[in-house]
Amino acid sequence: MTGRGRNDGRNRRGAEATAAGRPSKPAAEDDWGRSSADRPVLVLGVGNILLADEGIGVHAVEAFQAEYHVPDTVEVLDGGTAGMDLLDVLAGRSHVVIVDAIRSDRPPGSIVRLRGEAVPALFRTRISPHQLGLSEVLAALRLIDSEPAHLSLIGIVPEDLSTSLELSPRLAAVVPTLAALVAEELNAFGIPVVPVARSGGAPASPPG
Repeated sequence: MTGRGRNDGRNRRGAEATAAGRPSKPAAEDDWGRSSADRPVLVLGVGNILLADEGIGVHAVEAFQAEYHVPDTVEVLDGGTAGMDLLDVLAGRSHVVIVDAIRSDRPPGSIVRLRGEAVPALFRTRISPHQLGLSEVLAALRLIDSEPAHLSLIGIVPEDLSTSLELSPRLAAVVPTLAALVAEELNAFGIPVVPVARSGGAPASPPG
């Protein structure tokens, strides 16, 4: 379902990852038998871009791909609202960074960063149907002893969940910050991530 590094929206198996979360082709069967050392780090943006700020995770990973260069050991995926279709994608990963809208008592635009067990606990208090699916995926991976070794969440509290392709102005302004936090999280894992301008390319304007 994914491509390596800054991909063109298609995975290496030819399945297109769509922002609307249309189910994509499953991973090859041998992925289940691969150890976490063999499966690249995953950056996963999830959400429904048809519901304004509910799609913030998708917008954030698109900005990250446009603004940062990552090594081939990192895969970046627009997971849309794929839910259980992400089971084989997440299985056995060494590190997974999820970017998503979250439910919180904090003001809209607030950013929450969590690691480890706090991530599935948060998804159990879901804000949308796709997060229920993600919670089930994480629970299923634990049952088959294939959960990611390290799990991180960069979440942001939405302001507008109406039917719209556009982010609210408040969240649109935070997209570059979310992209930078993804880079910071990967750097914390010891994975070199640099802005495109410093790696020899021209920086792209963030979406929104």
